Amino acid sequence: MTAENNNKITDELIAQIPELFKQFNKEHFAAQTTCDDIVTLWVSSKRIIAILSFMKSITDPFDMLYDLYAVDERLRLDKNQYPILDFTVVYQLLSINRNKHIRFKVALDETPLEIATITHLFKNANWYEREAWDLFGITFIDHPLLTRILLPPTFKGHPLRKEFPGRATENDPFTLDEQKLQKEQQALKFIPEQWGMKKSNDDNDYMFLNLGPNHPSVHGVFRIALQLDGERVIDAVPDIGFHHRGAEKIAERQTWHGFIPYTDRIDYLGGVMNNFPYILAIEKLAGIEVSERVKCIRVMLSECFRILSHMLFFGTFAQDIGQLSPIFYLFIDREKLFAIIEAITGARMHPSWFRIGGLAQDLPQGWDKMMLEFTDYFPNKLDEYEVMVMQNSIIKIRSIGIGQYTKQQAIDWGVTGPGLRATGCDYDLRKVSPYSGYENYDFTVPLDDQGDAYARCKLRVEEMRQSIRIIKQCIKHMPQGPYKAEHPCTTPPMNNLSKNDIETQIQHFLNTSWGAVMPNGESSFAVEATKGINSYSIISDGTSSSYRTRIRTPSFPHLQMIPEISKGLMLADLIVIIASIDFVMADVDR
Repeated sequence: MTAENNNKITDELIAQIPELFKQFNKEHFAAQTTCDDIVTLWVSSKRIIAILSFMKSITDPFDMLYDLYAVDERLRLDKNQYPILDFTVVYQLLSINRNKHIRFKVALDETPLEIATITHLFKNANWYEREAWDLFGITFIDHPLLTRILLPPTFKGHPLRKEFPGRATENDPFTLDEQKLQKEQQALKFIPEQWGMKKSNDDNDYMFLNLGPNHPSVHGVFRIALQLDGERVIDAVPDIGFHHRGAEKIAERQTWHGFIPYTDRIDYLGGVMNNFPYILAIEKLAGIEVSERVKCIRVMLSECFRILSHMLFFGTFAQDIGQLSPIFYLFIDREKLFAIIEAITGARMHPSWFRIGGLAQDLPQGWDKMMLEFTDYFPNKLDEYEVMVMQNSIIKIRSIGIGQYTKQQAIDWGVTGPGLRATGCDYDLRKVSPYSGYENYDFTVPLDDQGDAYARCKLRVEEMRQSIRIIKQCIKHMPQGPYKAEHPCTTPPMNNLSKNDIETQIQHFLNTSWGAVMPNGESSFAVEATKGINSYSIISDGTSSSYRTRIRTPSFPHLQMIPEISKGLMLADLIVIIASIDFVMADVDR
């Protein structure tokens, strides 16, 4: 693929989004062909604001900022194929009505490394831009609070730059002398003005309260700085990053196959659901086709983990409001399902069982009997738990009308999954953009139009029932076929393929020792994960590891919405809101 052909604006491309090219001359754009078939256009930093503003204003607008991230392009081996400078800022928009994505890229010089903020266009751009500054050092001009978000305020450097070391052993040993300790302690001092709060007004001296970062009600190492008037919330500022482990940096030094176990630890309640978008993005990049059996097994296990995640959510939601019994019952049932997962994969929460081009192994004998026993047993128990929780008058009083938001508010903040469908928006990737054979299953997407904490919980209960329906169909109609494709990039390769001749033996040796080499290109894939839409965007420059891996998680934008939906409510209501969002901090911080 030559740079000239890659950058050409074709009639076919114009036909996909005619409004854009009617408003702006096509000479303003350079096209890029990607494996995921998302329209990808390079634009100048001077025009990006006007273009994004226009895309948000058209009929059936691209009004959700689905993702915003950066790329350090300086060491990329295939730079000559693209209009690349030193860094790239990527804006990915989603139109719910069109069920269509569009990706805009802006090339930036290292000096000055800056671009205008888009926080006035998209509310959820705030955290995404702070993340890009934190990890890459890109300045977003006129951003309201361009400070560290995932790393401590005293951190030196920007770790997703290519010159930043990927291993601790590449740095000097850690030391903490008295002077450094005092500096760290001073940085921890809470100053309300720095958080956008006022200490007092003419009528009131406000109280400030730290909720977390270690507190059962915040579901992980998550802090919310609260400004209170009595027990009423005046402001709530989320503080994240305590669980940040540099997953995207790790992806750059692992082989394509070697990074699979790290994906399990993103939404650590999602199990193989975390492998799913990563594996599918690589398979799309390499052109790997898997058998119908592989597709069916992947769907079945993903729906098992959807149930496992929702069971824990259901129990902790009731627990946070004050009802303790359900979580004990649900943990018993989770153990029953975990035992099946362990029998099939060899592990419980983090099996890392999906592989590039297939699965780690085929289903064991007797898997169907175990699955059938659970699918026959669990629906009746779920009915009991629903009566116990959802019909409880205290649960209803505490959650109905609390944390309420509209469909448009959800889109403005980038909310997906049950949080979006609770506003009446019928958007589930398994239906609107089916993958891995989801189009072959008979199931219903639960909806509600109240948009409150109660609706978000009610939807997840019904989603568990629909997952049982899908699993039963998988059991009944499990296809025959291989559990791994015979593609040279399949990792690890099938053992029997290494015994044909010396060439296949060399291929097997290289794939298992150094890792498979993926072709040049860019690919992304999104799945309907347990907490919303999760996607991986990967860039390959033709080596055995990723040049850039972007992990778009649902929980990151969801937490950003907390201030808007909690102001004016009571402190006890905030606990209900947090419980209803259904997040884990590893999914936020990566």
